[in-house]
Amino acid sequence: MVQVDLITGFLGSGKTTFLRHWVQYLTAHGHNVCILENDFGAVNVDVLLLQDVLGSRCNIESISGGCDCDTHQRRMRTKLISLAMQGYDRVVVEPSGIFDVDEFFDILRDDPLDRWYTLGNVFAVVDAALPQQLSPEEEYLLASEAAKSGCLLASRVQLPGALGRDALLARLNTALANCRCARRFAAKDILYKDWDTLTDADFAALDRCGWRQADYVKLHFDEHNAFTSLYFLELPLTESALRAAAPTLFADPACGHILRLKGFVPSADGWLEINATPAGMTAQRVPQGQQVLIVIGQGLDKAKIEAHLAQ
Repeated sequence: MVQVDLITGFLGSGKTTFLRHWVQYLTAHGHNVCILENDFGAVNVDVLLLQDVLGSRCNIESISGGCDCDTHQRRMRTKLISLAMQGYDRVVVEPSGIFDVDEFFDILRDDPLDRWYTLGNVFAVVDAALPQQLSPEEEYLLASEAAKSGCLLASRVQLPGALGRDALLARLNTALANCRCARRFAAKDILYKDWDTLTDADFAALDRCGWRQADYVKLHFDEHNAFTSLYFLELPLTESALRAAAPTLFADPACGHILRLKGFVPSADGWLEINATPAGMTAQRVPQGQQVLIVIGQGLDKAKIEAHLAQ
């Protein structure tokens, strides 16, 4: 059977960064891997960020869009049926940051997928610079995406302002309690370490973490209405201009509740991948990109945001 791993986590938590580390480990140990990028948005920027891990042992497929839950499930089911026939022994799924984990479990239980796939590991990536104040929808997604994980992966632990391990665990346990989940996280459930220092022993332990069964009270809301993605194409943006604009975008309530900025800007010798949250912005050199900025959040006002970007 093909083992499938799920890497989940809320918007901007760092799923794609961990995915690159994970796939490099798997291919180095002889696995034939397919990455399944699964995003609600019409433009899947993360596919461009994974080009350097592709090769003879790694391929990538993507699912974008899906205006309703049924369409989304049907597209994922069809893609997994196709992948099962292509000779992979591992499939790694990176879904949207507003993903219903139960939906994924339900799909794998369907015939014929239940005969072809086994669920291996569920990782939940959690930003160590997690804001203290979250909307009810954010709080629910944080808890529900982590509840069934075999291991929590703390991202950005090396950055100033990151919560310590115990404080981060306490924050997550509060989110679990708020959605009436009986599970509570302890120190053994989290990998709190700079990912650039991870060893083969760390990855081997992650490959044994599995997943957990957990129940919680669902918060029913339409993810597509609660969270919006705005796409700004071909704007003449630079890294310095975005660094100047990002703090005002996050701070201006007229723009809406912005959770994340991501995209690419050209540099003198190629492209920079831009990732920004209220905690700060990173710009990383990448071999490929396209002129696009995606703004993700709640109650967004496109005209107000564009006015900030044009300054």
